[in-house]
Amino acid sequence: MKYRFCGNSGLQLPMISLGLWHNFGYVDNYATARDIVFHAFDKGITHFDIANNYGPPPGSAEANFGRMLSEGLKNHRDEIIVTSKAGHLMWDGPYGDGGSRKYIMASINQSLKRTGLEYFDIFYSHRYCSETPLEETVQALIDIVKQGKALYVGLSKYPVDKAAEACEMMRQQNVRCLIYQDRYSMLSRKPEGSHFAMCREQGLGFIAFSPLAQGLLTNRYINGIPDGSRAARDGGFLHREDITPELVEKIKLLDAMAARRRQSLAQMTIAWLLAKPGMTSVIVGASSVGQLDNNIAAVDNIEFTIEELAEIDAILNQ
Repeated sequence: MKYRFCGNSGLQLPMISLGLWHNFGYVDNYATARDIVFHAFDKGITHFDIANNYGPPPGSAEANFGRMLSEGLKNHRDEIIVTSKAGHLMWDGPYGDGGSRKYIMASINQSLKRTGLEYFDIFYSHRYCSETPLEETVQALIDIVKQGKALYVGLSKYPVDKAAEACEMMRQQNVRCLIYQDRYSMLSRKPEGSHFAMCREQGLGFIAFSPLAQGLLTNRYINGIPDGSRAARDGGFLHREDITPELVEKIKLLDAMAARRRQSLAQMTIAWLLAKPGMTSVIVGASSVGQLDNNIAAVDNIEFTIEELAEIDAILNQ
């Protein structure tokens, strides 16, 4: 595994990080999840990304990861980066969602208890909450660092102006925002318009989640919607109607291009992200050790010619 410094800090993150958003809750096979996490560490993935509401049910991904720590990873605590977040709905009632100090402080205490950790390496505000004064959310993050419950703090899915404002508030109290996390893929390029520049100006690292667009940027849906896939399930983030004939045609062209590069489409997609200036790491999910290995292999070829980049843009814009 190769590592990159996170923004203007001394912390290095692996180019590929493992996210526990899907496949690591109580509804999933624990032995498979554990094998994936342990294999990831053996392959040099030192960064494990969680959130309080990951599961399902909410909290179960953290609890399962805590169990994995006790079964072997805890001996390597100083060799790994564990991150968690608070911001989305976690429990019922007025204090289980949003950006209030009450919610954030309760959330990190619960998350530390579920994982059995004394501190998180990075703790995020998982989303911007317009109903909470920004200074209240930011002060909670500052205090989390000063209380020793997290070494660093980060922001996720913030409007660019609010993210910059939050960074300045932290800086005034000698706590630096380390990293910004957002959805970013070939099919979701919003961060390019503004957040990349903000991260450069503020000295933040950038880490991308959902790099394969919930599996769309693989060859899984080229010949229809397989049973058991995310698009075939009810209640997920990917729906059958998202997979249009126009999108499938683009995916076929990208898949053919990846084959010419001797990569899978997933590998080319991840490599394309890692080739972006300022990209610190890409968070991948996995439902098997084999799938994880396929994604890890993306780091072996992240070089693109000008012609290849132009071809990708042409395919996506057609």
